[in-house]
Order: sequence, then C-alpha cells, then structure tokens
Amino acid sequence: MGLIEVKRLTKTFGAIQAVNDVSFSIPAGTCFGLLGPNGAGKTTTIEILEGITSPTSGEVLYRGEPLGKQFREQAGIMFQTTQLQDYMTVIEALRMFGSFYTDTVDEAALIEQCSLGEFLQQDTRRLSGGQKQRLLLAIALVNNPDIIFLDEPTTGLDPQARRNFWSLLNRIKAQGKTILLTTHYMEEASLLCDQLVFMDHGKIIAEGTPRELIDATFNDAVLLLPATDFSGPCTDTEFHTITEGRDVIEITTSDMNRSITTLLDAGVSLSRLQIRARNLEDLFLNLTGGELRS
Repeated sequence: MGLIEVKRLTKTFGAIQAVNDVSFSIPAGTCFGLLGPNGAGKTTTIEILEGITSPTSGEVLYRGEPLGKQFREQAGIMFQTTQLQDYMTVIEALRMFGSFYTDTVDEAALIEQCSLGEFLQQDTRRLSGGQKQRLLLAIALVNNPDIIFLDEPTTGLDPQARRNFWSLLNRIKAQGKTILLTTHYMEEASLLCDQLVFMDHGKIIAEGTPRELIDATFNDAVLLLPATDFSGPCTDTEFHTITEGRDVIEITTSDMNRSITTLLDAGVSLSRLQIRARNLEDLFLNLTGGELRS
C-alpha cells in the first residue's frame, strides 16, 4: 500500500468533468510526478489530494485512512502562487507559519537547508524569484512533513535558480520524504521523479517510470543538423522522418547507421551533427498532441 492511495476519483463542475475515474498510488519516499497539458485536471486532482477540494466521488487515503488530522499535521504544501504578508521579513514569515504547528523542524537546520541565512532580515517583497521559492519551500517544510506537495515550484526561475532548487529537492528526497510534483518542465520531471502519471481531459493516459514510458513508446532516436549543412537528400521514409525548423533539421530514425550512411553518401557534412535519445518532452507531445491549450 502506498503512502497515498487515490481510488476512482471524480470531480464535476456542472456539466464539466474535471477528473474522471482517476486511481493511482504514491509510494513512500519517492518523488511522484503528475503531468499533463493545461486543462488536463491536474490542479483539481492535486487540490483534492491536499484536502482543499472535496471529490464528487471516490476517495483519497493517507496511510490507509481518509484525509484528516494526521494528514494535516504530516503534509506540507507549496502552492503555485502564494502571497505573503506585506512588510514582513523572511524570519518573521518562517516563524509565523511555524506557530501554526505543535511539531516543527529545528529552525536553524531549516534555514541552512533552504539557504535562507543571507536574507533572513529582508522584506519578503524584495526577494528575488529564487529566494522567494526557497522561502516558500521552507514554509512547506516547517512542520517536518512526511509528504510535500509542490505545484510547479520552479515556474519563472532562471536556469541557475532552477537547478539549485532541484539540488535542494534531491536533498529533501534523500531524507526519505515523499514528494508530489507537478511541472511543465519535462527535464525537471525526468531528473526528479521516480514515478509519473500523465493526465489529459481528466483521465490518466499513461503511468510508470520515466524510462519505462519512453522505452514503451519509442524505438528511435533523433539526429540534429544545422539547416545550412543539410540539402535534403534523404527520401527513404521507411527508416526516418525529417522535420525542418528555421535553424535545425531533425531526422527521426530507427536505423541510425543507415541514416548516417545516407547522409554521408549525399555529401552532407556531419561535423556539427548531434544525436539525442528520446526524452519526456517527446513523450509529452506524443501523448497529448501539439495543439494549443488555454
């Protein structure tokens, strides 16, 4: 049995069915990713798991019991957007949220873990994006939770701040805590998540480890060439497809040796050739399509 068990969850808003018969299990001590396009039902599902929204039908169990006092004491939540009190310093915000619980983590240890020491006396309105996200994560950890909900925690961060945040999450995961993560960054999901569930139109459309899902979907790889090096000699669609971008040509092939030989025979320079394996972004597009979502 998982730390959290989701059983036949549904949620309707009038004629709209936001969540449609969703079931999954979150093992303890793992990072579990809930992925999907906008409007897939992820946010509604997360809100039900957090105890914020009630389901129309189905149930969520924490340690085998319905969500209740034990869950509220042992869960930490980092919302996608959080408005902190104006004119409050970082240390004041941390202590205020800590006062809501009887069991809290050691303050000094939490400050060190989330690298807050350099700006404890700073007004929360003046924090950079990365600093604010680290503070919000510290607030989610203040009650020493067993499970942490992270809803798109690195949205808007620059690449350096995002990678620093990933390192922090890996250290938290190494402590044996369970993380439920939603994100639109597929690299983030690939690096952090042990298990994934993809949702679309309120339903689960795929689940498994990142490697299992990629291997079950693809048996090919992608060659990338600068458009200026490619003159379009390849026409054998039995073993590859060609996608032309503004600057890069992508050749998707199930026979790497044959594709490279064909390019060489056509006189194409391979000095700037790149080869990449299929990844979660490819899987996301394969599962959900490429149409624009609101």
